[in-house]
Amino acid sequence: MEGFLTLVLLSSIVTITTSDFETVRLVGGNSPCAGRVEVHHDGQWGTVCHDYWDMTDAGVVCREIGCGAALEAVRDARFGQGSGKIWMDNVDCSGSESTLKNCRSLGWGVHYCGHHKMLESDAQKP
Repeated sequence: MEGFLTLVLLSSIVTITTSDFETVRLVGGNSPCAGRVEVHHDGQWGTVCHDYWDMTDAGVVCREIGCGAALEAVRDARFGQGSGKIWMDNVDCSGSESTLKNCRSLGWGVHYCGHHKMLESDAQKP
């Protein structure tokens, strides 16, 4: 769900959507804390893939979206394959990152995978 915030600055009107502030979301799950991992970059949502997605990586996502600890690190598109850009591949988090975007990866838009290898997380709601 996208909300809008309008600011009036010296007779100029600026509209900012809430998606401008979201950087990670889970899509296709049965709750806001489960689903395919997507990241917002360069004005566009895209997917994340990696063969070695683990609980440390999933934990960063779950904390970032306010869902507490990770319950499961899911691979192979259980929540759907997604479409569009694949923004991140070979994600490797240390666990101390505040956002998935701060984890190591091959770089924005660089990937060696397809949508069948999408990453997913299942987290507990605090």
